Amino acid sequence: MEKTNPENVLKFCPKCGSGRFVPKGDRSFQCDDCGFHFYINSASAVAALIINENDELLLTRRGIEPGKGMLDLPGGFVNPGERAEDAVVREIKEELNLEVTDYQFLASYPNEYIFSGYKVYTTDIGFLCKVRTMEAISAKDDVSGYEFVKRGSIDYSDICGASIRLLVRYYFDHGKSLE
Repeated sequence: MEKTNPENVLKFCPKCGSGRFVPKGDRSFQCDDCGFHFYINSASAVAALIINENDELLLTRRGIEPGKGMLDLPGGFVNPGERAEDAVVREIKEELNLEVTDYQFLASYPNEYIFSGYKVYTTDIGFLCKVRTMEAISAKDDVSGYEFVKRGSIDYSDICGASIRLLVRYYFDHGKSLE
């Protein structure tokens, strides 16, 4: 069993601090002292598929772990209380200084994201996005660079995360575009 799995990381009850925080086998833990019941649920994340005027897909290079230096789609976690649609607009502005003017749901896939030695389960939501202009594009936040790729020219093993590989494949297999 991986050392990053929740049952190997979560040892103490977050409510009372007891060391009797027991995995229950149904994605949950329960404290034997105070009764607090905690479920391991999926966190929401967004990914943007942005196509330029040459029908090329915009991919970023990760500037941080996990997968530092690997290809990725721009995006990130949805904040508590935030709509996924608002998160994709915010993330693209933060990471690439681009203004999303339109978006459309494309597909979603489950993923596992290791952060600080803890496995976070995510549902990665892919949006096909249109931006006002590419003129102001710059790598910011946790992005170290970006590149545009054509269908058939991607080495999928260079893409960080199974869900991101699946979103890129889905786009290239189904070829949707925003009008």
